[in-house]
Amino acid sequence: MFDDAPITIEPAATWTDDEWFLDQDARDLRPNEGWWAIRPGQADGRLIGGSLCTLNLLQGTPFMPSLDGALLMLEDDADSTAAAFARGLTSLLQLPDAAAIRGVVIGRFQHASQMTREMLSQIIDRQPVLADRPVLANADFGHTSPMMTFPIGGHAQIHVGDESGMIITRH
Repeated sequence: MFDDAPITIEPAATWTDDEWFLDQDARDLRPNEGWWAIRPGQADGRLIGGSLCTLNLLQGTPFMPSLDGALLMLEDDADSTAAAFARGLTSLLQLPDAAAIRGVVIGRFQHASQMTREMLSQIIDRQPVLADRPVLANADFGHTSPMMTFPIGGHAQIHVGDESGMIITRH
């Protein structure tokens, strides 16, 4: 956070979406299967994103950030079903500057959402804007723990494939 050196992000070994504030000594830690390489490729761009439903609410307002040249970071909460996530993503990708998105990183879904890798792959496959863009999912941010903090407006590179990775740099 306070250094100019690039930061390499790696998947956490375990994760949870339990109510941590109730009992810190009784956490429901689960093994992490790692990041999901949904669509292979490489991209670099300006980090834009956060909650998909919040970005959907910003559409059409002066507060909606430009997607031109963005590496889009998206997450959603436990109430998000596969259908709701697909609708929100489709809406976001209809924006005029969405065609200039360079890649997408999707945060880990909570158990209650019942999102699977297969369902998410189908949702991504139905998005023409993402046909030739790398998509990495199951990343450590959103409503699960641990939570990666990323600098909105900062710069990052992703490599999606057999050895998926993410590097955050300052620009």
